[in-house]
Amino acid sequence: MDDTVKIWKNGVGTSLSSGFSEAQGKSVFVDGADVYVSGYDQSGMYEIAKIWKNGVASPLTYNAYNASGESVYVSGGNVYVAGYEAKGTPSTAAKLWKNGVPTSLTTGARYSEAKSVFVAGNDVYVAGFENNASNKSVAKLWKNGVETALTDGTNAASANAVYVSGSDVYVAGTEYNGSQYFAKIWKNGVATNISDGTHTAGINSIFVVNSDIYAAGYDDVLKIWKNGVATNLSSIAAFDDAKCIFVKK
Repeated sequence: MDDTVKIWKNGVGTSLSSGFSEAQGKSVFVDGADVYVSGYDQSGMYEIAKIWKNGVASPLTYNAYNASGESVYVSGGNVYVAGYEAKGTPSTAAKLWKNGVPTSLTTGARYSEAKSVFVAGNDVYVAGFENNASNKSVAKLWKNGVETALTDGTNAASANAVYVSGSDVYVAGTEYNGSQYFAKIWKNGVATNISDGTHTAGINSIFVVNSDIYAAGYDDVLKIWKNGVATNLSSIAAFDDAKCIFVKK
């Protein structure tokens, strides 16, 4: 396979990996003149979590287990990457790397992933999920490493994005209600369904400007929402979804 990590600036693409292995870029962050991309690059049998700064790759893991950097955020000269690393035995742990140094957010006793990281002042927020004893994924938010469950584990759920505005913490994702997956936003832990349950739906990215809440994801088709009002980005159902949204303030 000849897939590479790529970044486009003003429509011009630049490959970040060699193209001799499968690779994937998951998240991009711009800090001044520096451009950061997180993801993974396959080396032999393993997917190696990596971060690229201005096109130069640095590994976060080393040929032991599959791993990925799902989200990158830069604040105060510190580089934070949220993701996961398979532990082999017993399972896969949600991880946060700060300047390349890893911290496990879960023990790895049950499958878990960190999907998004956001830094506000001295506080580091991470959104993701962890399976419970019934193998149902529980949407979770970690603040400075301390977890809060956003769902009760009755049905599968995932927290895919986090954004902090002032004193308010917004988390977006998806939750199964027994028959369908709903797109969901939690504000300070209080959940609101953004989709009506007609189709499988979920949110991958959230951005808040003043009192306006923007989200990107899918509800049968690619969609963005502004304050809960949806706009279609595609006209037909597809096996794809909107991954990220950014609003210029």
